[in-house]
Amino acid sequence: MAGTTVADDGLVERAFSRAAATLGVEPGGDAHASMLAYVRATMGESKITVFRSLFGDEQRAQRANAEFERAYGELVAAGEVAPLPGARETIERLRSEGRKVVLTTGFARVTQDAILAALGWRDLADLTLCPSDAGRGRPYPDMVLTALLRTRTDSVRQIAVVGDTAYDMICGRRAGAGVVAGVLTGAHDDAALRAAGATHVLGSVAELPYTLGSPGGVPTAGSGGS
Repeated sequence: MAGTTVADDGLVERAFSRAAATLGVEPGGDAHASMLAYVRATMGESKITVFRSLFGDEQRAQRANAEFERAYGELVAAGEVAPLPGARETIERLRSEGRKVVLTTGFARVTQDAILAALGWRDLADLTLCPSDAGRGRPYPDMVLTALLRTRTDSVRQIAVVGDTAYDMICGRRAGAGVVAGVLTGAHDDAALRAAGATHVLGSVAELPYTLGSPGGVPTAGSGGS
């Protein structure tokens, strides 16, 4: 979602900085800079997995994750989240063509729901998924395969995975999706997306319908991001 269909505008980094500060990692120091670089590099991965890598023990990771979700929720509640241009229209067009659309995220369900509510998107897609709904988050293929099962899609080759991060591309490739498209509206650039296995790189998600072509080829479109 964030970076693919939703304009994040640095909210992940701001929420991380708030969370890290509660664990004694203040902005401006070497430790904070190193951790922030890791957060940027792993955009798209399940957030609790990121915090486990950064803070080591489970208790600190869970505390950091809870603080991150709280801080991000406050930013969303303050109106600092918006749809990317053409995102809503793209989802509506895909569904009108008979395709199933699933919105996935690396955030926890509470944060995903807050974003959906803030944008008025609760009923926009056929299904929304977060890591806890599927078992594991990106780069594992669990959310894509859960989307296939729940939408009753016939084959993984009929799935299009779309996202702004290398982790989205790896996830799509591991799931066997027929289209794995990167978009340049979020965390990672053209080179990073292609290196991670993108079959297409688009300027934005608004180009997706033209990439898929006429309905019947790829009926399910999954949109990722943070």
